[in-house]
Amino acid sequence: MERNTRTTFKGTVISVKMNKTIVVEVATKRNDPLYAKRVKYAKKYYAHDENNEAGLGDVVTIAACRPLSKLKRFRLVSIDEKAITANVAADEAALEAKEGE
Repeated sequence: MERNTRTTFKGTVISVKMNKTIVVEVATKRNDPLYAKRVKYAKKYYAHDENNEAGLGDVVTIAACRPLSKLKRFRLVSIDEKAITANVAADEAALEAKEGE
């Protein structure tokens, strides 16, 4: 039996410049009181990535945990979808060109 249910968010990694830390942007919608419309907004969360696994543009799940530093209150749970980087796309294009010859 689990001790308690922790808050989890699904978002996109927007920065991996720090060691063992990722910045995740969680986008959602809320009602605007003045215009009475649904408006998109986003919030950034700093999450602990122990093995530096997540990359820029990956879709990840993060969960709340005890404070790990001044800003980090979340940890990386899983990488749901890997982003295709420019280098990988260029490598695939080169392989396809080789196969065509």
